Amino acid sequence: MALARAFSVAIVGVHGRLVEVEADLANGLPAFTLVGLPDAALHEARERIRAAIVNSGQAWPSQRITVGLFPATLPKSGSGFDVAMAAAVLGAAATIPPTSLHGRVLLGELALDGRLRPVRGVLPAVLAALGAGLERVVVPEANGAEAALVPGAVVEPVKDLDCLVRLLRGEFTPGPPSMITMNSLQASVEDVGDLADVAGQSRGRLAVEVAAAGGHHLFMQGPPGSGKTMLAERLPGLLPALDTEAALEVTAVHSVAGLLPADCPLVVRPPFRSPHHSATPGALVGAGSTVLRPGLASQAHRGVLFLDEAPEFARLTLDALRQPLESGVIELARARISARFPARFLLVLAANPCPCARAGGAGARLCDCPSLVRRRYLSRLSGPLLDRVDLQVELAAPSRAELRADYNYAETSAVVAKRVQSARDAAACRLAGTPWRTSAEIPGPALRRLWPLPTSVTRLADRVFESGQLTARGLDRVLRIAWTLADLAGVACPGPTQLGMALDLRLPGRSQ
Repeated sequence: MALARAFSVAIVGVHGRLVEVEADLANGLPAFTLVGLPDAALHEARERIRAAIVNSGQAWPSQRITVGLFPATLPKSGSGFDVAMAAAVLGAAATIPPTSLHGRVLLGELALDGRLRPVRGVLPAVLAALGAGLERVVVPEANGAEAALVPGAVVEPVKDLDCLVRLLRGEFTPGPPSMITMNSLQASVEDVGDLADVAGQSRGRLAVEVAAAGGHHLFMQGPPGSGKTMLAERLPGLLPALDTEAALEVTAVHSVAGLLPADCPLVVRPPFRSPHHSATPGALVGAGSTVLRPGLASQAHRGVLFLDEAPEFARLTLDALRQPLESGVIELARARISARFPARFLLVLAANPCPCARAGGAGARLCDCPSLVRRRYLSRLSGPLLDRVDLQVELAAPSRAELRADYNYAETSAVVAKRVQSARDAAACRLAGTPWRTSAEIPGPALRRLWPLPTSVTRLADRVFESGQLTARGLDRVLRIAWTLADLAGVACPGPTQLGMALDLRLPGRSQ
């Protein structure tokens, strides 16, 4: 009997769990048994491993082979364990020294000819390996740049099983993975359009600037042609580039989702997601029975999630966003597995004022929607959902004069982005030493306790709250908006002017 042990990583959510892969060779009829809660893809691995080993010029053991994946209680899925299982089998057969597997984590899928194919989730897998004290990580060449993003990891990219065997025998030294520089990955603002393209809409431009500066969710209502979609699509160009910590968080999500391009393994710009209105709750928040994958909300982490024609989305789909809007995390639980996905996104909703889309525009007189129909249409956006959306603005269709205006006089995204960056820097100084990054993330009790405002400043907001136009949650959001407006204005603390503007951006058309 011969035994060898290798290590790999199972991905649960966006976190890795170290998996011990043991291979035992015993006398008896040739057979291959796999234990340890493998899924269908893992059961097929025995055929891939056998073909890859034989086609790489190595001998397949004609013995009874048992491969165990531990901990046995952790469900395991995917083809990323192929390389570790093949190495354990070769170690048990003495084709490679079993001691060469100590201190190494092996990741990758095997092709039938022995090539190592790239797999998902390499970044969180390498982080998990380092957390377990294993610094050397063998990955497919295509995943080398992604694995090298983790400081302290000794990455060994190999192209096929033959190179792996020679590496473990000490006969081959892989070259270093290609290094990624932040400068080479900076996405241009032009990729998302320029804010100067939007005709008029000073109110809408202010709303997206405040949303970008404070991380506030935004709801825009207006007739077709009022610029709702253009404003939302240009919002990512106003957001600052991701810092190193946020970039790794976002990259880990995209890696698990299989969205990382081979030539750009690090996400440095805030992502933008705009799903079709037929999207299901699972598509939005994540789905799966044994393998839980991040949904569009998690893919928009530290970026923008834009729901155009929001009332056309299913009510269940929209309400699935309530919890992540508050916590910034999506928790999925299934019978055999549960996972947590980060989801600190900036939600932007856009809606027409009625089903025919003519109300509120130049063709308002042509709208034949009864008032009951209009109310039912907008009531598809539930009250509890809208209560969690900080900014709520009504946009009018631009006039002919605004459409003909000279765009050279309109502020560009670059100009507005500088103000947004200054406001973010001011908020960062105020929030230093706390777990929050933006004004929108501060819980209400902490906001009132750590940064109280005098009654002379909050008097108007208190009166609106007492009239029933604001909920307690809404009042907290007005205070957060006021702090963001103060940061944009360069003042140390909000005054009555900022509170009034915040109320106007929260409650359009409110009665005084």
